[in-house]
Amino acid sequence: MGSCCGPRRTDDLLTAPAPAEGASSLPLAAPAAAGAAAAAHPSVLLTGGTFAMGEDGPEARPEDGEGPVRDVWLSPFAIDVHTVTNTQFTAFVTSTGYTTTSEILGWSFVFEGHVHPLAGLHALPSRPQDVPWWVPVGGASWRTPQGPGSDIAALGDHPVVHVSWYDAIAYSEWAGRRLPSESEWEYSARGGLSRQRYPWGPDLTPHGVHRCNIWHGEFPTRDDAEDGFSGTAPAQWYEPNSYGLFQTVGNVWEWCNDWFDPAWHRSASPSTRTDPQGPTSGALKSMRGGSHLCHDSYCNRYRVSARTGNTPDSATSHTGFRTAGPADASARTADA
Repeated sequence: MGSCCGPRRTDDLLTAPAPAEGASSLPLAAPAAAGAAAAAHPSVLLTGGTFAMGEDGPEARPEDGEGPVRDVWLSPFAIDVHTVTNTQFTAFVTSTGYTTTSEILGWSFVFEGHVHPLAGLHALPSRPQDVPWWVPVGGASWRTPQGPGSDIAALGDHPVVHVSWYDAIAYSEWAGRRLPSESEWEYSARGGLSRQRYPWGPDLTPHGVHRCNIWHGEFPTRDDAEDGFSGTAPAQWYEPNSYGLFQTVGNVWEWCNDWFDPAWHRSASPSTRTDPQGPTSGALKSMRGGSHLCHDSYCNRYRVSARTGNTPDSATSHTGFRTAGPADASARTADA
């Protein structure tokens, strides 16, 4: 029913049929609207080229397909400097009237320690048995991230959460953007560093300085918030990597466009080495970066090579996304 990094919607948890891949509940945005939305996305232009993707070290998870390390070549592309925020997503919904997957289904997963006191009355009876700290809460959505009684009034600069892959695709289409491929995401997250564990180097807290928002304490019962946050942090917090990207590890998981398959990239096919787009089909969509709930005792996937997957209709209080696009002269070149 779930992975160590998040629960999945399943039939026994009151799920509903998902829309077809790429479908959304709104018409295609008019060019003017798409252009205006795209302009609201601070991004960097990356020239691409060849980089070492993946990890074979002791922290790598073979079951996730982190390795082997392989040379991958990418064409130029642009990518957001931060994840899509509540303010940005509000503009999308206001413009289109879009309804998210969680709003259609009437519930979403909220981490147990973050459920709003008033939302406890709306908890559904079935929890995922393998990750019981996730509570399916009636009325939880991007608007009410901790369930009924909560809101995003003070969270405009925080990542939007409770968004499914379908929601991320719909937003990206409206904004004249797209989701990054896994390879584009990892290239961006590394910030020009080769074979390093984090976007800033080999150490989690260089010189004692926190560089990301993860779990500190005893998971899942006590988060000491040593990095300043219990729950999400603003999307532009901590020092960015050398390409100017904020929080590519920690804070929220980020949807990528690829289907998730731990073995696909082990093929020697050119399609896995040049602008790879992942498998042509699958059951799970890839996610990258880890979240504020990651802890080294249970889920140390706050590393640039770490990966996982979830069903495209799933949504949680620790999953968001950032968008990518074509090489655009308006974006600042970061890796030249």
